[in-house]
This record gives sequence, C-alpha cells and structure tokens, in this order.
Amino acid sequence: MNTQPAVRKGRKFDQVVDGAREIFLRDGFEGASVDDIAREAGVSKATLYSYFPDKRLLFIEVASAQCRNLADQALLTMDLTRPPREVLARAGRKFLGFLYSEMGQRIFRICVAESDRFPELGRQFYQSGPMIMRRVMTDYLTAACERGELQIDDMTLASDQFAELCKADLWPKIIFGIQSSFSDDDIARVVDGAVETFMARYGT
Repeated sequence: MNTQPAVRKGRKFDQVVDGAREIFLRDGFEGASVDDIAREAGVSKATLYSYFPDKRLLFIEVASAQCRNLADQALLTMDLTRPPREVLARAGRKFLGFLYSEMGQRIFRICVAESDRFPELGRQFYQSGPMIMRRVMTDYLTAACERGELQIDDMTLASDQFAELCKADLWPKIIFGIQSSFSDDDIARVVDGAVETFMARYGT
C-alpha cells in the first residue's frame, strides 16, 4: 500500500506554495532545491518542512493549485446554457491554453518522469484538475442533449474524445520536442477542427 506524509495548512501555506511555483517553473522538479524554495517563499526551511515534509508533496500541491485555477476560470467564463459550438470552442481554448503553457508542460513532464517512483503524483494531479474539467464537460454535454442540441449515449467517452481531438497535431510535437510553443492561430485551427469533428458525430 502506498503511503505518504500528511500536509498541514497554516498561515504561511500559500506563501510557501507561491514560492515553490516560481522555483519549479525555473528549475524543474529535480533542479529545485529546498533552500531556493524557502528563500523565494521568505520562510525558513523548518517552516517549509512543517508544511511539506516531502518535496513531492509540495510539487503536487503546486500542480494541483494550477489545475484548480484552470477549472475555476473555465467554470466562471463558460455559460453552460449556450450552444455546443460556442461552449466547446471556449472550453477547447482554455484546455489548450493551460496544456501548452510553460507550467502545463512542466507538470506533464515531471509527472511522466516520476511516475515509476511516485505513481500517486500523477493520480493526485489528474484528480485535482483534469477530472474536474471532465466532470464539467460531462455535465454540459448532458444538458445539451436534454435541450436536443446533441445526441450522445456515453457522456464520459464523448467528453474524453473531445479532449483528445483538441490535442491533435500539436501535442505530439511537444511530446517529441519538435516544438514548444504555439500561436493563437495554431490553437484556433486545432480547436475549430475538433469542434466540427465532434459536431459531425454528435450534433443533431
């Protein structure tokens, strides 16, 4: 059974997480030192360890916070009563905006690199953000079907299919190091294609 130390909250918790985010972005997981994180956060190492006994836990918290922010922003900006083409296009751009951001790429690479030693890292990251977005999309697709705008039998599968359509072309280029940044036009081309393909399959 996989166990890990507990994380406690406190007055300087957010301060530690903010400092860690800057160092992880700058140096990556392996390169980030506890000394640098404590210095950036303006706390002692003892204070840092009192919140996060393990650097893995601190990274998980940073990654999870970024994903929660993405999900919160998506919920605030998405009007779930609007037509599918409009909502899907907005959701796709939000999804890719984070996925192809510097933090998004860092999180993915670290989760993959650490997956053998720390499988719980990837699981917790997935549950903190991608799972939330998946649930939001599933709820929207269900509502759109009830309005007669879509015809879908498996909401979860359809939600996952849309996410995968949004990763076409660009995602493999990141994975294999061919390209690390994309223009708004690049993202729009892929998202627009994903929406049209999705609607051709599920539109009424």
